[in-house]
Amino acid sequence: MSDYGISSYPDVDVINAKLHDLVQAPMFPLRRDALEEVLNWFDTKCATSKSMTDEAKAIIPGGVEHNLAFNYPFPLAIAKADGAYMWDIDGNQYIDFLQAGGPTMLGSNYPFVREKVIELLQECGPVTGLFHEYELKLAKEIQRHMPNIEMIRFLGSGTEADMAALRVARTYINKPKAKIVKMGGAYHGWSDQLVYGLHVPGTGTLEAHGIPKGCTDLTQEFPPDDIEGRKGLRALLAKNEEKGGTAAVLIEPLGPESGTRPLHQDFNQQVRELCDQYGCLLIFDEVVTGFRIGMGGAQGYFNIKPDLTVFGKVIAGGYPMAGGIGGRADLISLCAAGVEGTKKRAYVGGTLSANPLSCLAGYYTLQEMERTDACVKAGQAGDRLAKGLNDVVEKRSLPYVIYNTGSICHVETSGVMLLDIMDPNAIPQVDPRKHLMEEMGAAYEMEGIITIGGSRVYNSLADTDEIIDDAIERFDRVFAKAESL
Repeated sequence: MSDYGISSYPDVDVINAKLHDLVQAPMFPLRRDALEEVLNWFDTKCATSKSMTDEAKAIIPGGVEHNLAFNYPFPLAIAKADGAYMWDIDGNQYIDFLQAGGPTMLGSNYPFVREKVIELLQECGPVTGLFHEYELKLAKEIQRHMPNIEMIRFLGSGTEADMAALRVARTYINKPKAKIVKMGGAYHGWSDQLVYGLHVPGTGTLEAHGIPKGCTDLTQEFPPDDIEGRKGLRALLAKNEEKGGTAAVLIEPLGPESGTRPLHQDFNQQVRELCDQYGCLLIFDEVVTGFRIGMGGAQGYFNIKPDLTVFGKVIAGGYPMAGGIGGRADLISLCAAGVEGTKKRAYVGGTLSANPLSCLAGYYTLQEMERTDACVKAGQAGDRLAKGLNDVVEKRSLPYVIYNTGSICHVETSGVMLLDIMDPNAIPQVDPRKHLMEEMGAAYEMEGIITIGGSRVYNSLADTDEIIDDAIERFDRVFAKAESL
């Protein structure tokens, strides 16, 4: 059986043409009477969530701690998660297409892993501060599926892992003015150097409030999927060669925001060749793709050997400590633990990094994913969902764009993240298109579906054909409430 959940790679040219048409066309939001029905549902059916998160606003900014929880018209307070479903504190049930932002490939609160965690808690507790056998077991399990990972260092989050990757790259390249080049629109955590070109390509430091200017002076972005253009990667690396060089190119191998702007299939190979030509490191951010599109990650699917790989999400199976950096031994050894005196090193740390609970959970999660063929089955669920939703929008003559890469499914109704920030006509569209996406997300929730921001779905092993078919009917009820020509 295949290790990969991608039955066929998306036709990027067709998708890009549809996305271009979507952002050029008038918007198709919910009818105002339908939106009023959605808001009334939240007020009457989710009253406890509203009162609780309103109270939380007094001591928690915005009332929630995680960015994914900022939903319109107000956040939901979740009381239970199991398999393919979640229940809020008011008792409403939802199909869980969020899956904690991606890590729970087996479905939420998977019983076998939960039982193993409980056993460990009875014997050891969640953290000791010293070495535990499951650090080694998890590291070897990752290496077994991704042979490019000669060494690995676990960290607390994807943000920390991206920070460590940059630090390792700069330590290795050892050029004080070497640049870090990222793809515009990609998210690599919220560290000072990488809050740059977020969400929409070309925005640079637009969202970098509270960050000293010098922190991003050596960070650059290039347009997604652009190798040979005037502002493309080749031209940027060539220019850097004359002014301090490039330490590393950091990319999401499916494209920014898990493929919101999809990449041609040969793109990663072209980036690998350019990095070799210009003597810089290639960093794959596989926080989402690692153990989601397949057990070998994107590097296995594309048959690319990155110098460094950033991990997150799945490697702890939804438990804390969702981060790590792996790759070539000569690079990862630069962030060895302990006090090294004057030895050249990239300093990293973290009290809860590689804690026994999370390493055990990650080890058994990966084993269960392999045993159950979770990546392939979740990818089949993504295929079924994307096909069904495309049939629905065609039936209803809506310009919405739906496509998937395995278990990652995009449902673009507004195209706000596809706007060209350099086009002055696009600026007035940002707020209304963002609000349209939020309204759609709320309407999905009224129909019992939790998505990521109203525009993305993560499928899991728990998504049976029956669940997917039920979800398609629910989406159809939402799309029926959209304005028409």
